[in-house]
Amino acid sequence: MTYETLDWAVDADGIATLTLNRPDALNAFDLTMAREFEAVFLTDARDDDVRAVVVTGAGRAFCAGMDLSAEGNVFGLDESLDPTPASLRAHLTEPPYHDGVRDTGGRVTLAIHALPKPVIGAINGAAVGIGATMTLAMDIRLASTKARIGFVFGRLGIVPEACSSWFLPRIVGIQQALEWVYAADILTAEQALAGRLVRSVHEPDDLLPTAYDLARSFVVDRSPVALGLAKRMLYRNGAVADPLEAHLSDSLAMFYTSIGDGKEGVAAFREKRSPRFTGRASELPEIY
Repeated sequence: MTYETLDWAVDADGIATLTLNRPDALNAFDLTMAREFEAVFLTDARDDDVRAVVVTGAGRAFCAGMDLSAEGNVFGLDESLDPTPASLRAHLTEPPYHDGVRDTGGRVTLAIHALPKPVIGAINGAAVGIGATMTLAMDIRLASTKARIGFVFGRLGIVPEACSSWFLPRIVGIQQALEWVYAADILTAEQALAGRLVRSVHEPDDLLPTAYDLARSFVVDRSPVALGLAKRMLYRNGAVADPLEAHLSDSLAMFYTSIGDGKEGVAAFREKRSPRFTGRASELPEIY
């Protein structure tokens, strides 16, 4: 597919690059970008030829936040509605709730989170508001020395969105998450690193090469099925109430991988050669 606000490219190793491409607007997030972003992760990124996704921004920004120049409700919400928790849950995917009530950033991060493949954020510049919270659903974040990251919602009288109230405390801890949200300050790349929001900080010219090298280290000679299951298990089982729940899913995942790509992996190890895995990320066994 072709997109108006995004660029999508896949290299020979299956490493996809998703580039936010509104550089003249500092890649500000509008409703078109929201729809296209969700579509990428629900369609293009799920192609079995794609093994991992690197997300970055065109020009000097990653994403400067929501485009506040739109007419009416800038978030695209239907102000004629009076939703309740019960009505939203009951009609989540139906009109008018799907488009008129649901947070567009949350729909994007849910799509990113559901992808059973590594997703790496390469934060090349300003990442503010949704520009910051969209990266939380990515598995790993790298930052340029020029990156500036801000959870600035308090300045606008709104709340953190894009499921960030779930992701951010799990990444940096509740105390750090609350401080950043309360203060609504702009963080340097070094402050984000100190707070464990990003994995590492790089000079601008080194950012994408490092992200690509990291992505290849995850997927070359790796089973897409084992990788996809591991991602789901770590996110889910890190929040379950009892380790028995992890044991149940671990057992099923081990069972199905041992009779699938695991056979090839063991054979390759014994024969001292590279494995030739045939499992597909689109065909993960059910373990929950």
